[in-house]
Amino acid sequence: MKTILAATGIGLVFVYVVGSGLWVNTGDNWYRNLNQPPWQPPDFIFGIIWPYNFIILGIAAVTIAQRATTTTTLIYLSFFALSVACALTWAFQFYRPHNLSLASMALAATAVLTIPMLIIALRTSIPIGIALVPYQIWVATAASISYGYSKLN
Repeated sequence: MKTILAATGIGLVFVYVVGSGLWVNTGDNWYRNLNQPPWQPPDFIFGIIWPYNFIILGIAAVTIAQRATTTTTLIYLSFFALSVACALTWAFQFYRPHNLSLASMALAATAVLTIPMLIIALRTSIPIGIALVPYQIWVATAASISYGYSKLN
């Protein structure tokens, strides 16, 4: 069972990576012509933080599957799946129909859903929980940036 749960966690990361890749497009003129919030970090930060986030999300899912009870792991994976669904909703709404308000709400939901993930991770493995803190900070920051885009455009 632990192997299936770990594989499910890795699968969720894979869905997150592929889904984001399908919808996120920061190189087109539409995105480049948006008024950016002044607190948006430089582009290279995105290239650093997202690979880290995806890797640590996979490691956390496997670690939790191996160390936590089945019930705890299922709760973690449920919050993770919901947060991925919200994050992909953000990506789709922001870059396809350009519904910036709905996109920012979806990313705010992602940030909220990562809080129980972080708590479970910290209770299962303090190092893994600490390693997930940048993801929590990032999605909260990204939600703030997304909200800024919705207000400025």
